[in-house]
Amino acid sequence: MLRTAILVSCFALFGAGAQANPWPQRPVTLIVPYPAGGGVDTAARIYSAAISRILGRQVVVENRAGASGAIGAQAVVRAAPDGYTFLLSSPAEVLVTPIAGKPLPYDPEKDLTPIAFVGDTPLGIVAHPERGPKSLGELVASSQKQGVKFNYGTPGSGSTMHFAGAAMQAIAGVNWQHVPYKGAAPAVNDVLGGQIDFVITGLPPLVAHIKTGKLTLLAVTSANRSPLFADVPAISELPSMAGYQFTNWLGLFGPAQLPPGIGRKMSAAFESAVQDEAVRQRLQEAGWRAVVLEQDAFVQFLAQERSRYQTVRDKAGMIIE
Repeated sequence: MLRTAILVSCFALFGAGAQANPWPQRPVTLIVPYPAGGGVDTAARIYSAAISRILGRQVVVENRAGASGAIGAQAVVRAAPDGYTFLLSSPAEVLVTPIAGKPLPYDPEKDLTPIAFVGDTPLGIVAHPERGPKSLGELVASSQKQGVKFNYGTPGSGSTMHFAGAAMQAIAGVNWQHVPYKGAAPAVNDVLGGQIDFVITGLPPLVAHIKTGKLTLLAVTSANRSPLFADVPAISELPSMAGYQFTNWLGLFGPAQLPPGIGRKMSAAFESAVQDEAVRQRLQEAGWRAVVLEQDAFVQFLAQERSRYQTVRDKAGMIIE
């Protein structure tokens, strides 16, 4: 009886302590595996301000760029699973890179805990307003009927944008020359200078160039038109491209063995953030769609994406350098 009483007292004591010190007790780090000023970083900073208010603790954005996102992701893999280090990921470092056959110093499926899908953006197909194709229809029709071989740039071989371009070619039955760059910025610079015919990349780094008329947005790769450029068609509107869809999305991940309760609380904070009209507006202006899928739906989405990317790789016969 005495032993039982002592155990009950201990459980009560520790339970009270746990309730008295709910997570988080200190600032939370949100690692962005890309440079400051990019699309993922912009979304992270919009979210971090809102999540800080919701949690009552500062959420600090830390940029750990390099190796197509792998350096930042590995920092989260190595972090303690205590709820103070998270990854805001693009598809590259958690899904696309291994499908492209490139080695990673971690296993995304075993070493990271998926928490929530927290937004997406269509890819944009942009061309020089005077030197490039004038419309998506012209681009595809010229390639199909006249045998014109366009070249296009992406942020890298094996990137989401490379897969998007390969899928377009496979569906439309055309042959374009892929020119991989080390990031979106040099690809955009070359299409601005007329060195390449068009670029496929995320919408956020293109917004300013499109609005100032320096680049022509031929189409977006989402299922529907972008609210930011409602007069620009989605690729799937072209009869020969029906069903086509590719987006660059944002995923929230923690280290392996993250306590489920912390993951749920972080997911709920993001859900609360996207209910704020000001947050949604800022994300939309930056090219992002504010939408959150909780853990179970996100895990299912990841499985579907892996299957889809593998199918594109195999059917398109992609050559990934």
